[in-house]
Amino acid sequence: MYPFIRQFKSIWSAKRQSPLSILDVHVSQHRCWPHDLDMYLEMNNGRVLTMLDLGRYGLAVRAGLIKMLARERWGLAVAGATTRYRKRIRPFAKFEMRTRCIGWDDKFLYMEQTIWLGEECAFQGLLRTCLTDRNGIVSTQRSLAAYGADPTSPPLPAWVQAWIDADAVRPWPPERPGPR
Repeated sequence: MYPFIRQFKSIWSAKRQSPLSILDVHVSQHRCWPHDLDMYLEMNNGRVLTMLDLGRYGLAVRAGLIKMLARERWGLAVAGATTRYRKRIRPFAKFEMRTRCIGWDDKFLYMEQTIWLGEECAFQGLLRTCLTDRNGIVSTQRSLAAYGADPTSPPLPAWVQAWIDADAVRPWPPERPGPR
């Protein structure tokens, strides 16, 4: 089940914090609860991805993006992700999530999200996100104009551009494998 109570708590908490720009880092604190666990008694990998929503909502609230989305009647979507899981998040562990927008191209915003257990990074995700309207993806030029931001992206790090390039040659739609 989606963590709606956590979502509302994250949004409420973000509203009480100082504003950020879209390129700043939003830091949020969380805890691994028993309903987050898988059969190995660690946070389920799917739950980790769901928790990332909370970090992106927090950044969107603090950066004023949520108000713009409501005004324009746009939505937020994830259009791709690559992840690294490196440390188990055990029951009742406190962890910190850091969310930042790295930059953008003509269609997508690239978000880096990390989860930290103390000084150790437990998870790193790179997400391709976009704004949508009833017709599909809203161009970043249009969305940044509505947001009132400079449409020039900071240079994307080489590792981000390498992922973009690799994903561009990935076949779509994928071949549908037959039964064995």
